[in-house]
Amino acid sequence: MEAVLYVSHGSRIAAARHEAARFVEQCRRAIDIPIQELCFVELAEPDIVTGVDRCVAQGATRVIVVPLLLLSAGHAKHDIPAALDIARRRHPSVDILCGAPFGVHEAMIDIMIDRISEQSAPLDGESMILLVGRGSSDPDTKRDMSAIAALLKEKTNVPHVDVCFLAAIRPTLDEGLERAHASAYRRVFVVPYLLFTGVLMKTIERKLQGFSVSDKQWHLCSYLGDHPRLVLLIQQQVLSLSSVKKGA
Repeated sequence: MEAVLYVSHGSRIAAARHEAARFVEQCRRAIDIPIQELCFVELAEPDIVTGVDRCVAQGATRVIVVPLLLLSAGHAKHDIPAALDIARRRHPSVDILCGAPFGVHEAMIDIMIDRISEQSAPLDGESMILLVGRGSSDPDTKRDMSAIAALLKEKTNVPHVDVCFLAAIRPTLDEGLERAHASAYRRVFVVPYLLFTGVLMKTIERKLQGFSVSDKQWHLCSYLGDHPRLVLLIQQQVLSLSSVKKGA
């Protein structure tokens, strides 16, 4: 019997955990697999090994692990595989397959464009986008965010897309906001490249308040959230992994 185990980042903010649970509920309705559980990398329970335990306790002989992560950094490359190694030793007869983070994908660009379009102001030649990433010490993060920014610029035809980060990489959020403030663009669309709300989203909101009295128009877009395109991406990934033969 198959199971799907969704692995969210985790947060100390209850609203973020609830959003992850609501999103997984949408995925459950779209995916015809009887056992579907949610777990977290950190900062919330259950952890990944416990999530596998719960799937096995319900009769799962194959567990399809779906990382609810935007980019392939430390959690995807190290933390999740390490936890799954423990789970495999605990359940040697269970086939455990792991998918990939969303990565640089056109659907993610379309979701950001949808979030930008929710603002009342036009995205035109007097506008720029400030894309705010989580940040990571993994060098692939900066490369991937640059690729995402280039695709976003291409699809929107906006004159400029700048990138900054909330942790571990420069330019920092403060530096990104200062550069946008000093630019000639009249409108700045701040786009958080975050899946759910949480401490980092609140940090963006707080920092942006310091620029609200400037002569620019600042537009804080929503984070990506439980968008239907994300559900479709997960559905496709689960179907692909489900078709993999055991031992392949």
